[in-house]
Amino acid sequence: MATEASTALITGGTSGIGRAAANKLALLGIHVLIVGRNRERGEKAVA
Repeated sequence: MATEASTALITGGTSGIGRAAANKLALLGIHVLIVGRNRERGEKAVA
């Protein structure tokens, strides 16, 4: 998969499968945008 200059939008990225997917994509060098319902969990996911 080409990851150069790639961006991903992950809905439900503050927990569970969405968070795991966001973490994996970030490790691959992809810019990740996380959307979730809980601001506190969102801030923890970014940290």
